[in-house]
Amino acid sequence: MERRSATVLVDSQPAGVLCETDEGYAFTYDDLYLSQPGAKPISLTLPLSAKQYTSKTMFPFFDGLIPEGWLLMHAITTWKLDARDRMGLICAVCRDCIGDVSIEARI
Repeated sequence: MERRSATVLVDSQPAGVLCETDEGYAFTYDDLYLSQPGAKPISLTLPLSAKQYTSKTMFPFFDGLIPEGWLLMHAITTWKLDARDRMGLICAVCRDCIGDVSIEARI
């Protein structure tokens, strides 16, 4: 069962969906994104594929988007987040990341 999800954007275009499930996490590329000429994978560890990627823990690529140090502490205290809630952190603080990948929480 899906609990929370977020749209993964590449250069502001929807590229896929990251979901938190009862078993862990799932990432699926958007079919329209996959059909575009020149589509590029969001990560070397998540190559372009129509199959769903699953993991019991947060995918390292997405976990790496979460800020560290004082910026993480600021986000945790400002938004009253749990540092162990990786999906919550991604949805709250990864909307404007460095690079071409960004995350938008889905409601």
